[in-house]
Amino acid sequence: MPRVPWRKLSRAAHAPNEHAVNGFARALAVEKLTPEQFVQVLATLHMLGAAGAGIELSALTTQSLVDVVARSSREQVKALAEHPVLRPVFLDEIFRRMSEHLHPDRARHVDVVVSWRFPSPTSEDGYDRYQTVIEDGLCVSSTDLTRTPDTTITLSVDDFIRMATGNAAVATMFVTGKVKVKGEYAPAVRLSSYFNVPKPTGTDSTH
Repeated sequence: MPRVPWRKLSRAAHAPNEHAVNGFARALAVEKLTPEQFVQVLATLHMLGAAGAGIELSALTTQSLVDVVARSSREQVKALAEHPVLRPVFLDEIFRRMSEHLHPDRARHVDVVVSWRFPSPTSEDGYDRYQTVIEDGLCVSSTDLTRTPDTTITLSVDDFIRMATGNAAVATMFVTGKVKVKGEYAPAVRLSSYFNVPKPTGTDSTH
């Protein structure tokens, strides 16, 4: 594994009771890594978690996840999205967190089923598929596609990671065709407004 570059942080930047992986994420100089090194670091963290070593990607706070993506280049995020192990791990993690960040007041009267399609050369029909259901003030996402969707959204996994972490302009992605919609257009456009996702801290999120 390559020598990992670190960022200089003040002592105050380290919270005393946080999981170690968040301090690691803040200290990691992502901008100094090649895309290959970037995914190798993340794959190692995932491997440590799977081995029960006490370092799990799932322990990253959403703020830490948002900030790592904000500091990452498009090429790094694309390499992550194409990694056969990390791709489903990050998709599952983002969809899991959607329920945690649903804004209860904004979603109080929302009743919508959204199907997601992510182009995949290894899937039987060419897509990885998820479904998100928002109803009764709750949000549930899974790969169980049992509900009839109101809208179906198709986009690349790397664009989804950037969009879901607030590191891409949602309106621009719709206008430029990076996000394709089948079915009702309004629920797809409004979807991001139903969630409270932390904004990137101290970084330029316009990669």
